[in-house]
Amino acid sequence: MRITLPETGFVRLSTIIGDPKADPPIPPIIPVSKSTWWAGVKSGRYPKPAKKLGPRITVWKVSDIIALIEDRPE
Repeated sequence: MRITLPETGFVRLSTIIGDPKADPPIPPIIPVSKSTWWAGVKSGRYPKPAKKLGPRITVWKVSDIIALIEDRPE
């Protein structure tokens, strides 16, 4: 299954790391756990989030996620 991201905008964490409990399930773009993702954000391995939509809504720029995917070794 090919995963597509919008060209611009923002995505939430469930879109990035997937959510098997969603209906329908969301496949991961970056297959890591939530705790691994947040540890990577803290260490600088993954991009920092933005709080543009509200104080309790955390999102990432699509451009940052695309750059992360393109920089990953196969």
